[in-house]
Amino acid sequence: MTPEISVREVTKAYDERAASTLALDRVSLDVHRAEVMLLMGPSGSGKTTLLSIMGGILRPTSGSVKIAGREIGSLGESELPAVRLNQIGFVFQAFNLFPNLSAGENIELALDLKHIRGAEARRRAAALLDLVGLAHRYRDFPANLSGGQKQRVAIARALAHDPAVVLADEPTAALDSESGRSVMELLRGLAHDRGRAVVIVTHDTRAVAYADRIVRIQDGRIADNCPEEVACLA
Repeated sequence: MTPEISVREVTKAYDERAASTLALDRVSLDVHRAEVMLLMGPSGSGKTTLLSIMGGILRPTSGSVKIAGREIGSLGESELPAVRLNQIGFVFQAFNLFPNLSAGENIELALDLKHIRGAEARRRAAALLDLVGLAHRYRDFPANLSGGQKQRVAIARALAHDPAVVLADEPTAALDSESGRSVMELLRGLAHDRGRAVVIVTHDTRAVAYADRIVRIQDGRIADNCPEEVACLA
């Protein structure tokens, strides 16, 4: 089976004056459909850099990155936005919702990028909010939503383009235990019930129970790559 995400020998170096700092050092891994992978490790270990490279936000210094078999690491700046729009959904710790738009309108705006507007956009936005359990909050503004509800709206927005890949950066960090559990259950459902490849960067050990695989990164390298093994974090 072709992996949904394939990373091979990826290195990312940042030039700082005369010195070069390696954020990632020859990282290789695969992520498959219907899988929840956690990327864990200390701050500065390279987790978010790797997630950003998987999503085509950053370019690797060397190595290969493929989404659904297509190489994206070497694509030009004019080609990457289409890949992100059509194949990848992003979820961020800070939610990144537009405060002057309602929950439904935030999703409609994402649909507009695919030229889906009017009644059809409203129908799809309502269906996505229903998927995340917020059908009744369509007209509510972010200021009137809890942190967990904002994150669920952000997930609904990430799904507006029906992406095969969902990348989440610390999606539970700002949430209480109950909200964090709800968000992790939702992300796991996207993988197991809807066949998405879900990659989550997290420091939150509560998320471990929802993972199919845990990849621990240390100093830009993979330290452990453990299917369903909490013990690998020790």
